[in-house]
Order: sequence, then C-alpha cells, then structure tokens
Amino acid sequence: MNLHRGFEGSYMGDNARLAPTARLECKICWHVYDPTQGCDTWDVPPGTPFAALPDHWRCPVCDGERTQFMVLDPGLPQEAAPTPAAAAPQVDPRLAALVAAAPGRFEAAFREIHAGKMKGVPFVNETLSVKALGFRIHDGRGLGVLVTPWFMNLILLPGPDEDWSGAKTGEKSLMDFASGTYEFLAADRPETGPYRACSLFSPMFDFTSMLQAVETAAAVIPALLDPANREDGTRAGEIRRRAERAEAETDDAPPPDAGAVPADLSRRAIIFGPRADAPEADAS
Repeated sequence: MNLHRGFEGSYMGDNARLAPTARLECKICWHVYDPTQGCDTWDVPPGTPFAALPDHWRCPVCDGERTQFMVLDPGLPQEAAPTPAAAAPQVDPRLAALVAAAPGRFEAAFREIHAGKMKGVPFVNETLSVKALGFRIHDGRGLGVLVTPWFMNLILLPGPDEDWSGAKTGEKSLMDFASGTYEFLAADRPETGPYRACSLFSPMFDFTSMLQAVETAAAVIPALLDPANREDGTRAGEIRRRAERAEAETDDAPPPDAGAVPADLSRRAIIFGPRADAPEADAS
C-alpha cells in the first residue's frame, strides 16, 4: 500500500500510528520532515520525532498544517527505534501567540487599505489580492511574507522582550540571515503593532496572477534561510536600491504618468503606517 499518496496515509494527528523514526511528507508542497534532520526553521533539533514537534510547528515551506502531512515511510517499530533526542526547546508563548496571530492581523489591515484608499491607484495590480504567508519563529523573532497588490515584503516581528515601538518609521537596520545581510525599514500600524519590512517587489506588475505571486512568496523564506545562497559581503546594497526606488514612489507627488494620488495619501503611509507621514518630532 502506498501510504503517502492515498488518503489512508494522512497523519491527521494520530500519534499512535507513528514510529519515532517515521518520515512524513507535506501533501501540499511535498516537503519531507525527517526526524534525523529536525527542522532548522523552527529550531527543532535532530532526533525529534514528528509526534514530539511543538504545537506551533507548521510546514516550513508552505506553512501547511501538520495534520496534512502524509506518512512517507513508517520508520522502525517502537521497540527497535533508537532513543529519541531531548524534546524541542520550549518557545516563549508570547512569541508563539504573536506569530500565530500575525497573518490574520496583516491581512485584515491591508485588505481594508486595498478596499478603501488603494482602489484605482495606478501602481496597484488589481489582479492580485492580500495574503500573509510563511509566518514562523526564527531566531527568537517572527518572520513571514506579506503580499499585496502593490508590494511584496519580508516581515520581521520583534521578540517577546524587544520593544520596537520607539523606532522611527523608515529607520533602517541590517538583519543577518543564512543567505546574507538584508536591509529592513521600521514600520508600525495600530492593527499589527511595530514590525520591520524588507522590500522584495514593488510595484507588483511582474505578476500576472495571485497564484504566481503566492508561489514566489512561498519560495522566499526557504531561500532566505539557505546558506547555499549566501554571497560574500553584505547584500544590503541590492536591498537598498529596491528600498530607495520604493521610497521615491512614496512622495505625495505622483510619479510621471502615474495619475493623480490624493493629497492626504502617500505610499509610505500605506506601507509603513500612519506615523510615516507625521512630522519628525512625532514619528519617533
């Protein structure tokens, strides 16, 4: 019987059917969880059985639920299995709650913006919609991707003991990942709280469908965390060029042939929150 292709191979939360060495495969993106490898994305050490993964764990590639994994091979029976490694380290519940709530908060905030102020604005790709995906815990912070019809950004959330509320909107900071060093800009919205954003695409006219945009976004974080993609030195220059292009488009005056933009609306405020247009004395 081919366990991992038929419905009967679905995990569905039944720990009793799994040996500690069983490997499971995501039926959405075919990512394989191998207990001998653990999961770097979620800081799960090698030797952790699938049944012992922390409750907040999701597919590190597509963000699919663990119950959607299929049994790829049954592994060794319980009595023949090696002694499992220590359980995965405990995650601060405040951070787990922040990461779990982030997709809904970002989607709600930016869908409201899209339905209101962004309707008819020339730099909006109306074939796209708003989607937050791939959110997970990484190095004690939250990390994910936000897709909107006018930008795609990496989103970084503060750790439970970090206070980013005092950061000036647009303030630059360099963040190091396995693939290199990237430049993030401070942002804050009442609906989401403070966060930092790294521009990946803006505007979004390279994408002809939401499926294409989502597939690209799903590939971002695995590539970001892959040391094979690392280049010598910092990659801040590349990100800075993108950010500067986006920043140039946030001025109240519209770019050439872009059409009229309301005087009370700037793209900086839409992306980074209302504090972006406040006087400097009030923006810190």
